[in-house]
Amino acid sequence: MDTLDLLLHPVRLRIVNAMSGGRTHTTADLCAHLRDVPKTSVYRHVGLLAEAGVLEVADERRVHGAVERHYRLRAERTVIDDEAARSMSLDDHRDGFTAAMAALLAEFNAYLGREGADPLADSVSYRQGVLWLTPEEIGDLIGEILPHIRARAGNQPTPARTPHLLSMIFFPTEEPPGRS
Repeated sequence: MDTLDLLLHPVRLRIVNAMSGGRTHTTADLCAHLRDVPKTSVYRHVGLLAEAGVLEVADERRVHGAVERHYRLRAERTVIDDEAARSMSLDDHRDGFTAAMAALLAEFNAYLGREGADPLADSVSYRQGVLWLTPEEIGDLIGEILPHIRARAGNQPTPARTPHLLSMIFFPTEEPPGRS
């Protein structure tokens, strides 16, 4: 299975998100985190990610006669680089966007389903707006935003930090001038 097919799946995206920050989890831990996904599906997707080298076994323990594996994410294996992105067809982009939106919706529903969920206190935001931009202004905007995200992307888990899912979606809503 190639990297695009492997990663552009809603359940596997959620597993990758849950494994972020250098944390280790057992498949049972992931089942508890992804309560809305059947356990057999979580086990199957963990197996696919491990087989592809996206997850690696960090530790194994015998528990009641069975081997319990603790997995760690190999973050470098989760990157869809520019070359892979350039090779994506329009259908690949459509499938990838659908997978990302399905994962986002499932994660948001899981958040709202938690006891004590408080969108206002948790600074939940899902605003949309239209920006009228030239290609140069798009480049400037991306250049202004990325350093702020990169400055925090390497943050490791601490007792004071909780993971937050950031999804940026950016596309023209009409055909750009000069394209026919």
